[in-house]
Amino acid sequence: MKNDLSKSKLMAFLQCPRRLYLQVHEREHAELSGEDDPRISEGKRVGEVARSLHPDGVLVEDESLSGALKTTRALLSGNNPRVLFEPAIEHDGVCVRADMLVPAKGRFDLIEVKSATAVKEHYYTDVAIQAFVLERAGLGLRRLTLQHINKDFVYPGGGRYHEVKRNGTINSLFVECDVTKEANSLMRSVSRWARDARKTLNGKLPPRTSHCADPVPCEFLAHCYPEETKYPISCLPRIKETEIAALARRGYQDIRDIPSGVLRNATQEWVRAVTVRGRADLRSGAREALSLLPYPRYYFDFETINFAVPIWKGTRPYQQIPFQWSCHIEQQSGTTTHEAFLDIAGEDPSRALAKALLAVLKRRGPILVYNKAFESRVLDDLAVRFPDLSERLQAVRARLVDLLPIARKHYYHPAMRGSWSIKAVLPTIGSGLDYGDLCEVQDGGAAQTAYLESIAGETTRKRKQVLKNALLEYCKLDTLGMVALARFLEGKRKGDIQGRT
Repeated sequence: MKNDLSKSKLMAFLQCPRRLYLQVHEREHAELSGEDDPRISEGKRVGEVARSLHPDGVLVEDESLSGALKTTRALLSGNNPRVLFEPAIEHDGVCVRADMLVPAKGRFDLIEVKSATAVKEHYYTDVAIQAFVLERAGLGLRRLTLQHINKDFVYPGGGRYHEVKRNGTINSLFVECDVTKEANSLMRSVSRWARDARKTLNGKLPPRTSHCADPVPCEFLAHCYPEETKYPISCLPRIKETEIAALARRGYQDIRDIPSGVLRNATQEWVRAVTVRGRADLRSGAREALSLLPYPRYYFDFETINFAVPIWKGTRPYQQIPFQWSCHIEQQSGTTTHEAFLDIAGEDPSRALAKALLAVLKRRGPILVYNKAFESRVLDDLAVRFPDLSERLQAVRARLVDLLPIARKHYYHPAMRGSWSIKAVLPTIGSGLDYGDLCEVQDGGAAQTAYLESIAGETTRKRKQVLKNALLEYCKLDTLGMVALARFLEGKRKGDIQGRT
């Protein structure tokens, strides 16, 4: 049938008809995540664990749609129905592949597995589309269920992701929510959605909408909203979509178009004024704020990994587990040294990491970080997990000094385009430091990907060493950049900030 639809295509249509049209007719404009994206890998892992809880189930592995449909029909025609994973069902040109179909007294329970930690509104639509196709194809459904991650689950080890304790309590990776009522109320609309989606595909390119990130980020955002100016209004810090639209209606496209007095937010007005002048602004006060800090000064940064499916005993889903840190130590003379920790052995690195940082950070001296809230959470978590280290870890936490709000309050350059991330700031201060010079790892997402590959059993020793070196260089640049920024804000010369490793 022309313009065959799937659940994902209908969901794209409901978010924005233009998104569906582009997915089918102009796919080349999409900015897609790679297969090594940690989020994709984690989603697959969640599905694998969910299936493992039904050891007698059968996975429909056919990659082709026709093959999957044929295999599913054969499995459903048997006298002894089995739990089916990824079965393909089609009705009137709409095809879905359910996560699970579980036999239930002559009917089936439909289970949709999500890697989120709570039920989101658009999940009801997701289930409704599947239920509509399944029922119209002749399958009786008893219950519609969403199975999502239980954020309170603590992994006991040994591959046990669902266990009933002796006292009768259940410790499971998943929470099941019955969404039969919510999904059934939406099912009557599916036929209309499919009809309207086909009409969209057979017509002209639909207009743009404002649903670019609702409910999920659209892969065509850059195509639909290309930056036609050097400093688009969207670069104003913390500006809402409604505010962007209001300014656009008044004819403003570039920050430099906006007259003085239009923006009520003080930070946005500052960014506007600096952008109009075309040169950086370093306000007074930064030097004074930093000059109060004694020496030695420690510039510190964590790298963490957060598994949807915990792999280490005693950890929780999406817990930020540190596997690496970097620390530059600056003396009053201006000399710096560098210390680092990275464990790619594959076991939980947390305790060794915590002990190593305590040894390096000593008991006095400010610890400068870039986004104190993050480092504080990691330290708090380590303190809870290791009570014998708790007092010293909390003492470290009390010494944290956040460089980010100092930079945000006192410095702005038009080239930062509304961002005070360390990567945005460094190129504007003449530091000579550039993340683009790094090879394999240039941002936090790439660091997570590199770490996952480095601890994988199939990764060769040679490849592990390459990844280890890349991770060390990346994290080192984070703290080296903080040294450069602090010196810039204090008005000091760059000096020898390379130090020794």
